[in-house]
Amino acid sequence: MSVVTNTTTIGAIELPSRRNTELMLLVFAVVIPIFAYANVGLAIHGELPPGMLAYGGGLAVLAGLAHFVVRRYAKYADPLLLPIATLLNGLGCVLIWRLDQSERLQNLAKRSFGAFSESAPRQMMYTAVAIALFAAVLLLMKDHRTLQRFTYISMAASLVLLILPVIPGLGADVFGAKIWISVAGFSIQPGEFAKIVIAVFFAGYLMVKRDALALASRRFMGLYLPRGRDLGPILMIWAMSLLILVFENDLGTSLLFFGMFVIMLYVATERTSWIVIGLLMSVGGAVVVGTFASHVQARVNAWLDPFGCYNTSGACEQVGQSIMSFGSGGVLGTGWGQGNSDLIGFAANSDFIFSTVGEELGLSGVMAFLLLYGLIIERGVRTALAARDPFGKLFAIGLSGAFSLQIFVVAGGVMGLIPLTGMTMPFLASGGSSVLANWALIGILIRISDTARRPAPAPAPSPDSEMTQVVRPS
Repeated sequence: MSVVTNTTTIGAIELPSRRNTELMLLVFAVVIPIFAYANVGLAIHGELPPGMLAYGGGLAVLAGLAHFVVRRYAKYADPLLLPIATLLNGLGCVLIWRLDQSERLQNLAKRSFGAFSESAPRQMMYTAVAIALFAAVLLLMKDHRTLQRFTYISMAASLVLLILPVIPGLGADVFGAKIWISVAGFSIQPGEFAKIVIAVFFAGYLMVKRDALALASRRFMGLYLPRGRDLGPILMIWAMSLLILVFENDLGTSLLFFGMFVIMLYVATERTSWIVIGLLMSVGGAVVVGTFASHVQARVNAWLDPFGCYNTSGACEQVGQSIMSFGSGGVLGTGWGQGNSDLIGFAANSDFIFSTVGEELGLSGVMAFLLLYGLIIERGVRTALAARDPFGKLFAIGLSGAFSLQIFVVAGGVMGLIPLTGMTMPFLASGGSSVLANWALIGILIRISDTARRPAPAPAPSPDSEMTQVVRPS
């Protein structure tokens, strides 16, 4: 008598995709802005806004389409990035609509431009285009490592994007900063897209040169100083950031690019000396440029004493009003639609839109928004840690670092922590360039996280392991 036993090999256990978790979080990310929209309407007009269902339905459809694309083409991606971005974008539309209802802003627009048009419908249109770009990133970029082939092309492209605003006839001066270009009647901020393109160059370059940049020549005061010839890259980026500051009067973009490079350089080399050198060079460059550039001087003076030049400088007036709006908000805020941050003027639809959060939602609302931004940064860093390739690690940390620096310079500027920069608050401020670029950034992080968490294909089983016959004597 014999017994024949069949045993088959079992492949690797599939990791949970966590897409259902993402879907549940998306429901909350859509419902919360709808309630906020209703709250604003009740506070300002005493009734539910007539476009509440259309706004809520549109946001739900866009979120559902984004979720479908992630579920289909990035099954193992991080489940928090999409819901948080949706929530911030939805609340941003509510804040913009709330400012549209201000009679002060409507009268100011009529005096300045002869007519008033609401910004919230345009922002919803920009959001729809941004979601389409988000889907295109996931559909077309099957593997983020393909971007490594375009390391030096991305450097040239980023330089072109940064130079465009200073070209006569193409660039536009908005609030003293030359960071916009006008194309076919639309205003575009190339720097928002340049931060993604230049991160590709930094990641590709540092992946190849990190061993040389990590070498140290001598030790000084506990720091390992780099060799002289290895200072070339950081000197080049430093010079480029100063040129941006001089010709475009844009302190925010200058800090963003140089800070992102220093962060990625530190991650690649693990040398603290690069951080110290980068901070010293950034402070020194800002002092030198601030001595000669009148626009930078005005913002520094407004930061040092906003009420000393309140009646003579527009920068001081904006900073002073922003500080007063944060102070009047207290801990819990005045409530949706019941503040006076619209006194700041048109800038309330850019970086100063965060002042509306501080006044109407108070310290608790500000901390909630900063926590949401912090979660995006944390998930980006976690994605960088989980990435299996050095290019993906550096790319993810570069995008997360750029996002965190933008949050810092915008929030710090409107709160009076640092001088004003003029950058837009991601997902909150009105404008197509910012929402497009940041949704593309979220799409890239989702693609990298999907590649990092996707299980490796199981090795092909050998013929002997498919079936093992065991014959036992009776």
